[in-house]
Amino acid sequence: MLVPSMRWRTPLVALGLAWIAGAFSSACSPGQLPPAGPHAVSFPTPDGGLVVANEYGTGDRGVVLAHGARFDKESWDPEARALAGSGFRVLAIDFRGYGGSRAGSAPQALELDVLAAVRFLRGSGAHSVAVVGGSMGGGAAAQAAVAAEPGEIDRLVLLAHAPIDHPERMQGRKLFVVSRGDVDAKGSPRLARIQDQYERAPGPKEIVVLDGSAHAQNIFGTEQGPELSSSILRFLSAP
Repeated sequence: MLVPSMRWRTPLVALGLAWIAGAFSSACSPGQLPPAGPHAVSFPTPDGGLVVANEYGTGDRGVVLAHGARFDKESWDPEARALAGSGFRVLAIDFRGYGGSRAGSAPQALELDVLAAVRFLRGSGAHSVAVVGGSMGGGAAAQAAVAAEPGEIDRLVLLAHAPIDHPERMQGRKLFVVSRGDVDAKGSPRLARIQDQYERAPGPKEIVVLDGSAHAQNIFGTEQGPELSSSILRFLSAP
């Protein structure tokens, strides 16, 4: 368990640019430009819906970014650019009901959107695929790791994810992340629920508990943002 010390908060833009600069400096040789901005892609879901996504970078290591309820695919732009600069091919998706994405026969099955993105990457050259999900998107990512075929999802990063019924069925290596003071709309701490999900999940797994109270993707906009970013990059890059 990693518990960094408390520090003053820093604006989101500064943190995002600082992490991007660090990632690019390590991933790009002198004089080489960072990866270009995203391009739009779309693909069908298993229930007949459609997912619209922004694709960044190239390579055979894929990452799906799954947003929370108050966000959309655009919210991942700083993190997606940084991951692309570190050699990953990244898909930031819009869930059904967001942007141009739409549901098929199972309107509430957000995990199908995640699975569609994973299979799109696999079908277009990715040898490994990780999923990073925040809050609602984390719950969808976790459920996708239950429903996936063996080996489809290699790694899973869950940022204060919405708990699922059977975390013991999740596949792949797992990184759980939560802020110590994060509470839900009723004022109940999320930490205990995330720790329960962590304890019930099979290994390999690890958990990072950060200082502060920011929830899921909002952590990137706090002083804990660089610690979160480096933890994710370390986890995704490990052999």
